[in-house]
Amino acid sequence: STLSLPAAPPICMGPKEASPISLMMVNIQDMVFNMQADEVVEVEKDDNGVVIELASSAFYKPGSAEIRDEAFPVLKEISDLLTNPKYATYIVEVEGHSDDDPIHTAMFPSNWELSSRRATRVVRFFIEGGMNPFRLKAVSYAETRPKLPNRDANGVPIPENQAENRRVLIRVYPMSMEDRAKVQKQISLDETRGEARTPDKDEALPVLAR
Repeated sequence: STLSLPAAPPICMGPKEASPISLMMVNIQDMVFNMQADEVVEVEKDDNGVVIELASSAFYKPGSAEIRDEAFPVLKEISDLLTNPKYATYIVEVEGHSDDDPIHTAMFPSNWELSSRRATRVVRFFIEGGMNPFRLKAVSYAETRPKLPNRDANGVPIPENQAENRRVLIRVYPMSMEDRAKVQKQISLDETRGEARTPDKDEALPVLAR
């Protein structure tokens, strides 16, 4: 038998029915709260879908794309939730952002390479957890999309603002009808080949702190 994809998200919702996007946001918020990670993970909704913001200071070592050990449990919970079949027709786009302090290392000649590597590291982690690679995108913005001004009017750095600007965003939004059809075809092929995978479930996980 062929696995059917969930119905496309409704354009409008009645007064008593929450949209799939709203339900997804609540599920992620509950997970973040239960893991006591709400100080370093923000979850909100925009015009396209759900936006999950990860504070770089809590998820990565300074000047590195290496994920901190204590951050993996939170990423795994996010991955497990988004890998649920009911979200199979949602794109997961991971954005890397930095502050405006330059970096010059052999591995990261600039903030473009650093923010790119941070985003792709999350993408690879999601794939390793069983997420369909077709759903995933990685984007690097370096310092070009700050949340807050990196510097004051005199050009003096504002450290707390720079910390806010160092972040990774995970945007989750519905696929186009064309992409949905491609995913349905891929799922059917995987079923035929017996290649469908189920992500492992880990034991209780430690708390992530800033």
